[in-house]
Amino acid sequence: MTSELAQTMALQALAWLIAEDDLRDAFLSASGASQEDLRNGVSSPVFLGSLLDFICMDDAWVTRFCDENGISNYMYPMMARQALPGGEQVNWT
Repeated sequence: MTSELAQTMALQALAWLIAEDDLRDAFLSASGASQEDLRNGVSSPVFLGSLLDFICMDDAWVTRFCDENGISNYMYPMMARQALPGGEQVNWT
């Protein structure tokens, strides 16, 4: 997955999360982000990555996001996360 495609998916996730009152509030609470951070996060690949980290914490959230956005593969949000800054897999050996 390219970083451009990953950012596009993350923007979809941001729009979806904003519309989901319960998840939006949970994300804001867990991350310490503000409503203003949501608006400004549109242009920050690091912020968008943290948003995908949050959604990928729960399979039910991933399923809801994908189903409601016509995304056929439930692995795509995680793949998008890996393509954004901070999502690289670390090999300690």
